Amino acid sequence: MFSEFFLQLGTLDSVRVTLIMSCASTAISSILGIAAGIWLERHNFPGKGIVVRLNRTLMGVPPVVVGLITYMLLMRRGPLGFLNWLFTIEGMVLAQVIIITPIICGLVHTHAARIAPAVRIFAKNMGASRRQTDRLLLKELRNELYFAVVTGFGRSISEVGAVLMVGGNIKNSTRTMTTAIATLKSAGIFTDGIFLGVALLVIAFLLQTVADSLRREASYDENY
Repeated sequence: MFSEFFLQLGTLDSVRVTLIMSCASTAISSILGIAAGIWLERHNFPGKGIVVRLNRTLMGVPPVVVGLITYMLLMRRGPLGFLNWLFTIEGMVLAQVIIITPIICGLVHTHAARIAPAVRIFAKNMGASRRQTDRLLLKELRNELYFAVVTGFGRSISEVGAVLMVGGNIKNSTRTMTTAIATLKSAGIFTDGIFLGVALLVIAFLLQTVADSLRREASYDENY
């Protein structure tokens, strides 16, 4: 029963789309968010407080709002319509990046603002260059950066609203595991929906376990 229905629902394709979308959006958002968070901590400029508060506001923006904005950007008459990304994985990744980047940026900025001053004073007293100081800061923030990335990934893999609006929930194309669960719920098939939800949790747990193992190995190599 499970196998027949999942075959009709396109479960394997939904797993593929989910992994591509969540991994790609998390990678892009991590690069942008970490860079922006470190930059915000380092530089003082007029209106910085407003920028920080705006970023914190965006950390909690409803995904459906992001989905609507992204949809309007990517629609044929929108400013990004020439990309033809509407109802594609690329468009879903764009929506996810808009959602996740402020989250990672805010977390990194908060941790960097607490740790960076002491690190920079220590590096200055040791005669370190700016590049060496930046490397030392990233090393001291590695656990916090990992937490920020994992948080962003968790938000990405569990998203429904934005990817549903931008992706269209097209079978074997843009249907993710979360939108497949929404489809099952609409059809009143709760048992299969729960089964697919558990599968989603297992996949997320395995991916984060692998990432944690790699982080621990990297930390071990640095210490020895």
